[in-house]
Amino acid sequence: METKDKKQLDKLKEQFSKNNGKGGGKKPGGPNKRFNFYWVYAAIFIAFIGIQIFGSFSQSSTTIDFREFTSMVEDGDVSKVKIVNEKQIQVFVKKDVIAEKDKYKELKDNNLGGAAHYTFEMPFEAFNTNLREFYEEHPEAVENKPVVTYEEQKDYWGDILAWTFPFILMIAIWIFIMRRMSGGGGGAGAQIFNIGKSKAQLFDKNTNVKITFKDVAGLEGAKEEVEEIVSFLKDPEKYTSLGGKIPKGALLVGPPGTGKTLLAKAVAGEAKVPFYSLSGSDFVEMFVGVGASRVRDLFKQAKEKSPAIIFIDEIDAIGRARGKNSFSGGNDERENTLNQLLTEMDGFATKEHVIVIAATNRADVLDRALMRAGRFDRQIFVDLPDLNERKEIFQVHLKPLKLAENLDTEFLAKQTPGFSGADIANVCNESALIAARKNKKAIDQQDFLDAVDRIVGGLEKKNKIITQEEKKVIAFHEAGHATTSWMLEHAAPLVKVTIVPRGRSLGAAWYLPEERQITNTDQILDEMCAALGGRAAEEIVFGKISTGALSDLEKVYKQARAMVTVYGLNDKLGNITYYDSQNNDDYGFSKPYSEKTAQVIDEEISKIIEAQYIRAKELLTKHKEKLSILADLLLDKEVIFKENLEEIFGKRPWKNQEEKIQEQKAIEKIEADLESSKTEEEEVSSPGENS
Repeated sequence: METKDKKQLDKLKEQFSKNNGKGGGKKPGGPNKRFNFYWVYAAIFIAFIGIQIFGSFSQSSTTIDFREFTSMVEDGDVSKVKIVNEKQIQVFVKKDVIAEKDKYKELKDNNLGGAAHYTFEMPFEAFNTNLREFYEEHPEAVENKPVVTYEEQKDYWGDILAWTFPFILMIAIWIFIMRRMSGGGGGAGAQIFNIGKSKAQLFDKNTNVKITFKDVAGLEGAKEEVEEIVSFLKDPEKYTSLGGKIPKGALLVGPPGTGKTLLAKAVAGEAKVPFYSLSGSDFVEMFVGVGASRVRDLFKQAKEKSPAIIFIDEIDAIGRARGKNSFSGGNDERENTLNQLLTEMDGFATKEHVIVIAATNRADVLDRALMRAGRFDRQIFVDLPDLNERKEIFQVHLKPLKLAENLDTEFLAKQTPGFSGADIANVCNESALIAARKNKKAIDQQDFLDAVDRIVGGLEKKNKIITQEEKKVIAFHEAGHATTSWMLEHAAPLVKVTIVPRGRSLGAAWYLPEERQITNTDQILDEMCAALGGRAAEEIVFGKISTGALSDLEKVYKQARAMVTVYGLNDKLGNITYYDSQNNDDYGFSKPYSEKTAQVIDEEISKIIEAQYIRAKELLTKHKEKLSILADLLLDKEVIFKENLEEIFGKRPWKNQEEKIQEQKAIEKIEADLESSKTEEEEVSSPGENS
């Protein structure tokens, strides 16, 4: 039994030795681990240092001068003198003298196994001459004359090093550069052999991406489209079983900050398939052909792991329409990259399940071939959030903040019309900074309002030096805006007016514009009239105008020009638009109208602006007394609100869009209740009729 157990034990030992030997298991750090040449470099360096140290200490020596040497000869302490290479004088002291005399103690201590001696440098001829003169002056020292020998010593290691070191250095530098260029060094700037490789970052099931569709507030339509794309890749048979084809790509289009990239991050967090993410600028380098090579490599990686998703942020960096660059000709590097992208997305042999999602805020400049069905089958518009979506976005960004009680997110959403998701995130962060600056324990509603003012108007400059005369002009200017906007039906209702300088402006008025889907002529004209109210007030009160209306005039001109040349809202020119949605303007060298038409356009723009300026002056002249009261109140308080205007002018007689929506919802609710009660009455009466 013991013999059998011993055989089994020997067998196990043999297997263990095999697994850890030449054909051993693939353990970390075992034979399969990549060999690190830095250990070889370290060993060579240590060996070289050791040889130098051994050579330098094989014969211990201490430096002296010729006078000390002659004194030692005179005392009879020197046993012999060795002249090495006709310049180095080695003085060997008698061993018994070293042991007896204390002055040779340091020579005794420095003795590491070789012959202890002193050294000094002196040419051979000079040494002989000086030594002869010494003997002539001290004849008694001749009795102690040491033996003088001559020796030629060659520094073999020095010679070898002198010949081989330059070659070793060149080889080491070459190896270092080659490793860096091939990526082995991990450097950021020198991977020359990998320059054609894709820079895409891979997210898969093993990557911890915490953003999901739940973190994307609003964007319900866009989320639905993108969720369906993720569903295609998770369960393709659900769609292909009915004969449908998986879409090749989706293009996210919208203004900056609306959440296009955030939506793509949510896709990476939700999709259980490989997700490749990179920017459009990652394709283009200073070397020709790199862009196309990276596109090929990117799609090669994605196809190997298909089904997969590729996300290209800011695709307009490589997707611009071809032939539009008049300076670089047709064979531009960007065009080559785009051509390769077009081929990969829908070329001769594209069967793998790879979906491309791209994002841009310049869809108007993209190439038509890129936009066609079969490449980007779906264009998903990610627009600025409406009131309800802004409320949802606020709720997402308010979660990590320490808030005061009874904070109304709907009120905050109403105060931020036209804000993108990124702007709202900035408001929340800015409000926290403002509250911290005031040493508050929680963020209240006023902090959010201050944050909105900070972002819209800029930093408040209470210490800016303004004369009383200038302050009065600013007050009447802002009061003119407030009065005209309050008295016009379609102008945006006022929220706040201030004469405290902010940013580049000396005063400002905040409005709550209605979120319209379409705009008619009366609405545009009322907005223009309200914008000109500031300059009109200056002329009425002071009899002269100032440069403070620059931004107002710029805004009014753009609106008037859009009425005439874009929207076809001018009676003289009629239903004509010169707007080019495809941006095909031949590099801006041609106009779509004649010089005569251009003159008519200029005349009509001037007529529209002048008519609204006269209208603003008439309105302010009619309410001049209330205008003065409002301006005086501004000079006194510096900041006034909607409630102050209601005290002066009374409530606006027109319903705003929100009130109209609330009224419409109330009517729909009443109609639904009536319909429900009518149905219940019919159900109650039906059993009696049947009986």
